[in-house]
Amino acid sequence: MIDFAVGCIKLTKTVVKSFAAEHMSGQLIRSSTSSALNYSESIGASSYRDYINKMQICLKELRESKTNLIIQSKSDFYEDNKATEYLIEEAIELVKIFSKSIATSKQNNKKI
Repeated sequence: MIDFAVGCIKLTKTVVKSFAAEHMSGQLIRSSTSSALNYSESIGASSYRDYINKMQICLKELRESKTNLIIQSKSDFYEDNKATEYLIEEAIELVKIFSKSIATSKQNNKKI
């Protein structure tokens, strides 16, 4: 999670100068760092419901980051899209991991 957020921050340092690019880059920083910070909060959750809630926020922010990266890639905001493509793949994998983790946690709670 932290590496994904750091990768997004570093990527935005190379964005072309335009209103749209800077706007989208700022939003990417917010969503990618939010997912990492909320994951950290989920580890210390005060209850099962709090844990699930924070994990769902992480998932929401990861999906937003993925969509943002796709938009930026298709809008040619970067001269070299290799880093963008890598981060899109990373976001896809993180979305899968968090989706499964949330589903498993919900299923395990039904057994309690």
